[in-house]
Amino acid sequence: MSSAEDQLCLNISSSFSSSSSARRKPVSAQQRWARVSASADRRTPQRKKDGGAIKTSSLFKHNPEIPEIHRAAVSQVKEQIFTTDSFSDLDLHPHLVATLNKVLNVSTVTSVQKQTIPVLLSGRDAVVRSQTGSGKTLSYAIPVVQSLQAVQQKVSRSDGPLAVVIVPTRELAQQTFQTFQKLLKPFTWIVPGVLMGGEKRKAEKARLRKGINILVSTPGRLVDHIRNTLSIAFSGVRWLILDEADRTLDLGFEKDLTVILNSLNSTGPSRQNVLLSATLTHGVTRLADVCLNDPVSIHVSGPASSDLTSSSAVTSDPGAASQLESFTVPEALKQFVVVVPSKIRLVCLAAFILDKCKFSQNNKLIVFVSSCEAVEFLHTLFTAVLAGPSANPQLSFLRLHGNMKQEDVAARGLDLPQVTWIVQYTPPTAATEYVHRVGRTARIGGRGSSLIFLTPAETGFINELANHNISLSDMKLQDILSSLMQDDTYRGRGKYHSKTSSRALEQETRERATVLQTEFENFVHADVQSVQAAKKALQSFLRAYTTYPAHLKHVFHIRSLHLGHAAKSFGLRDAPQGLSATKGPSGPGSRIHNKNQNQNQARSPLNNQKKASSSRVSCVMMRSGDPQELTDMFYSPVAAVPLTATRGSVSVTERTADQLINKPKQ
Repeated sequence: MSSAEDQLCLNISSSFSSSSSARRKPVSAQQRWARVSASADRRTPQRKKDGGAIKTSSLFKHNPEIPEIHRAAVSQVKEQIFTTDSFSDLDLHPHLVATLNKVLNVSTVTSVQKQTIPVLLSGRDAVVRSQTGSGKTLSYAIPVVQSLQAVQQKVSRSDGPLAVVIVPTRELAQQTFQTFQKLLKPFTWIVPGVLMGGEKRKAEKARLRKGINILVSTPGRLVDHIRNTLSIAFSGVRWLILDEADRTLDLGFEKDLTVILNSLNSTGPSRQNVLLSATLTHGVTRLADVCLNDPVSIHVSGPASSDLTSSSAVTSDPGAASQLESFTVPEALKQFVVVVPSKIRLVCLAAFILDKCKFSQNNKLIVFVSSCEAVEFLHTLFTAVLAGPSANPQLSFLRLHGNMKQEDVAARGLDLPQVTWIVQYTPPTAATEYVHRVGRTARIGGRGSSLIFLTPAETGFINELANHNISLSDMKLQDILSSLMQDDTYRGRGKYHSKTSSRALEQETRERATVLQTEFENFVHADVQSVQAAKKALQSFLRAYTTYPAHLKHVFHIRSLHLGHAAKSFGLRDAPQGLSATKGPSGPGSRIHNKNQNQNQARSPLNNQKKASSSRVSCVMMRSGDPQELTDMFYSPVAAVPLTATRGSVSVTERTADQLINKPKQ
């Protein structure tokens, strides 16, 4: 997934409201919306008794035609996840097998584990390529534990790091550390530890001085300790594992990896190196050439090989390599695409959320969007309008993005259990990013579905995915909007009966969509803060749109956007030339009459910003439970909490203009 930027997320699921937040002094979005709704006659469209027209938002006028999608036949690469083999069939310590069975509740090996564990136990370096959610963590963690417990002179704290595991994000670091903790229950003399951003350096230095044998770390924090902590030493390192190598490089950590490799090479003896990735990009191949010695290439959809180029087309041209590579996604994953005109995007997303999380039960949904501001805007809007006090059953929305306190990242490394839908509200910047996003569902053989939103001008991205053997099924816009027929809250002016014609059904669906869009617009224009939030979200969306790589500019070009329609998708009634982050609320009929102000504001969405902030964001998820359990949800597979997340934190090395504007904590 391409250029390094943050990502956001929005996650949704049906849940009943938990604890009250009445103690908070600031006015919440729900309270603001309640005040607005108090004068319903003023705020909402009036339905005349004589059947007169309701106030419309012109959602279905002047939209571009939805093109017929022609796609080539795609033979999707299939990768069998499970095998019938047991861990007891491998040459492992009985206590380790018992721990796998009783503590981790796994008894059979996955395909990647079956191919990888024997190779690593034999002492060979390896490049492992397998789809997300296939069990790659255990495929290297088990050999590391097996080899260290078998050392004749028992390992002790004073030996220092014997295995170093590098992962791209703090969340994946925490999960990997916990996996080692569980595996090491029978071998208490082997001590695991974790270093990651957001933790106190002083406490980490104390743990390093005390002694850590298996060190899990993010690249940036490990480099910081290499430069500033005298007690860290790599003279005894026997294992180096680079997990999620493709994402580590995408996030701009290549220079940090160089520092780490130089430090290991200067002090340590010969070691065993393992590189794991969901995609074998040109950068990953280059990294393998640098740090691995005669590696075995393991690709689950093919046999193990000593030739790195055997399982993937790799050339000297990174662009060509990305065009030729075939990606693997979970076989149980159903992938859909919906082509939506810009004006209807917001109400289409809302209808989809209502259908999957309100009208259907037990669904959890993650929504990826392109910026932190968009995550904040959608979270506030949907919490107020869709999950307000009148909602029954109530929905829970939570947000997560790179500008939040702990720099949470949901698009990478978080194994969120039982996520049923992945929605990519804004398209990814590359096919690799698409693969990692949809990998948040259908994990370890489970079932899941994904949906990507594209405008009529963006349908060329379907062919881009087809070039990587990724096939999408069509989902019709009308089918999504028709879910609004299940809730009379959005009833139009007419009386619809099930026996009426399909044309009448379509008209009623459009009227209900218009009612919902009008509610969104009324909320946005209810006060100054809401208008400013919508405008900032629109501006960040436009900035993000300019950051697509050159080979996708013919699909995602800023000139192909209708700015007025894009503004509509953020609940704004004003034309783009009326946008200003400092302008107050603009209720029905309000206009700006100062020509100079209009001229200045006309340039604000594009000219006042540098090329790209988009905190490459992506994930809003929701789940039943007490919001106080939010932290536990990231680290426990049984926690139940609503969650809204943004993909990626901005602690990226490949800086963009927007990253300089919204610089995250280290």
